[in-house]
Amino acid sequence: MINTGKIWFNGELKEHDEAKVHVLAHVLHYGSGCFEGIRLYKLQNGKSAIFRLEEHIDRLFDSCKIYKMEIPYTKEEFLKGILKTIKANKLQSGYIRPLVFRGYNQLGVNPLSNPVEAIIAAWEWGAYLGEEGLNNGIKVCVSSWRRPAPNTLPSLAKASGNYLSSQLIKMEALEMGFEEGLALDYLGNISEGSGENIFIVKNGELLTPPMGSSSLAGITRDVVLKIAKDLGLVVKHETLPREFLYIADEIFLTGTAAEITPVNSVDNIKIGSGSRGKVTKKIQEEFFRIVEGQNEKYEKWLTVVE
Repeated sequence: MINTGKIWFNGELKEHDEAKVHVLAHVLHYGSGCFEGIRLYKLQNGKSAIFRLEEHIDRLFDSCKIYKMEIPYTKEEFLKGILKTIKANKLQSGYIRPLVFRGYNQLGVNPLSNPVEAIIAAWEWGAYLGEEGLNNGIKVCVSSWRRPAPNTLPSLAKASGNYLSSQLIKMEALEMGFEEGLALDYLGNISEGSGENIFIVKNGELLTPPMGSSSLAGITRDVVLKIAKDLGLVVKHETLPREFLYIADEIFLTGTAAEITPVNSVDNIKIGSGSRGKVTKKIQEEFFRIVEGQNEKYEKWLTVVE
């Protein structure tokens, strides 16, 4: 069980066991919440910094806007709340979870009469898919569950209800002995993992599905695109059929939790050499240089916790 120490709840710090919602809260019955996952890294100089904090908060507000949830706090108040939560829990590295949700007033599909509430939690957390996975890659499968079609559930919103789909993908993969599942979009093209974006390396080029393939506009995905440009790689945003997975030279997954995780096989078909590829390794190494404060070009992405 995660013990987060103190949790920022509607503007006030509360003890872990005191941060509660009513069992009739709208979010529990209808999934009416939007959230973010943010990383706190220990820098090479010994300080701690939040990675791309402002971009995460911008996306949180965008997600809530799509679902017509007016957040009762400004972006600046959220930024301060995150810093306050980290300091209260004396964290040097870890994971930060802001959540905006509809609370309790009335039940029913119409959410508008329910209050919009917010929490921020933070705790220590290592590699989401394991240290071994970061170095040698993970086994994945193509899920039987597809991502929602456009104009059904908005994939650009990082909304709680959307992750019911992710749970089905993840559970199916684990039950079959894989570490992660990959979803196809409504047309059968490659979309994303249960909680990660996907990149394919083929003939020295970097390929990734467009947002129209029902995938989230990942912040780590954006980092990889900028790293690839710095490395002089050709990047293509293309609709990719399923079979591209099997003939890829390299595959890796990206996300705040997953960071840069190589894939060594898909549906038990070996990818490349069956371990982390050269391009993946270069991107992964540069990513960790950035988050640890070793690349001056991207220092603006680091919010130092004083």
